[in-house]
Amino acid sequence: MCGRYVVAYDPQTLVSGFSLSRVVPFPRRYNAAPMSEVPVVFETREGERVAELMRWGLLPHWARDATLAAKLNNARAETVAEKPSFRLALRRRRCLLPASGYFEWQAVPGPAGKPVKQPWYITPAPALRPADQPNGEAFFAMAGLFEAWRPPGSAEDAPWLLTCCVITTEANADLAPIHDRMPVMLRPDQWASWLARGQQDPAGFQPWLQPAPLGTTQAWPVSRAVNQGRAEGEALIHPISIPQTEGDPHVQRLVD
Repeated sequence: MCGRYVVAYDPQTLVSGFSLSRVVPFPRRYNAAPMSEVPVVFETREGERVAELMRWGLLPHWARDATLAAKLNNARAETVAEKPSFRLALRRRRCLLPASGYFEWQAVPGPAGKPVKQPWYITPAPALRPADQPNGEAFFAMAGLFEAWRPPGSAEDAPWLLTCCVITTEANADLAPIHDRMPVMLRPDQWASWLARGQQDPAGFQPWLQPAPLGTTQAWPVSRAVNQGRAEGEALIHPISIPQTEGDPHVQRLVD
């Protein structure tokens, strides 16, 4: 799953990277969590490609109240076309959530053999970073869905609440030692079709909802300070040293 991610780029990066006609200002964030506002790229009804802030946690149009969103920050690729919470958005309201990287938690032996969860930061591999942007401006384009919601019985001029979710799939072999799920990461040549509102056959997108190719990511362990939802700052993504579990080569391979 994807429960925390990083927005370590500025709005202009999205304008140039996605050819946007409009983007709202937003701050850099190193611990974006569900129910917070995150920048989302989508196509308007008029065919413009824009970026707006949306609340992370999808609210289907039929939701009676806003509490459901806390359970819908992720949608599984294997069932997204079937689940009532996601199937309409998959047909009509697809989006991209740009992420400098994201956090995942690996279960490792702790004191007295009791398991603990070690956070890892997962970010684009160096080979994927543009030569002119070596210091954190590269990003994943995570496949997502969005909805516009307002409480039942609202006046016709009541404001809409924009919400979103990330689509996840099984982890590839690079990341499976950390966690069994990962976000779906779309390539630039897939963006236009994914965002196009005229494309409404979900079967056409299913082959895209797969694990990222090997070599797409790099990962390193980070401080457990990221476990605190209110923690912020670049220090959260700095690598730390952790002891290698005896008999388990995965940790050293991931760090290397």
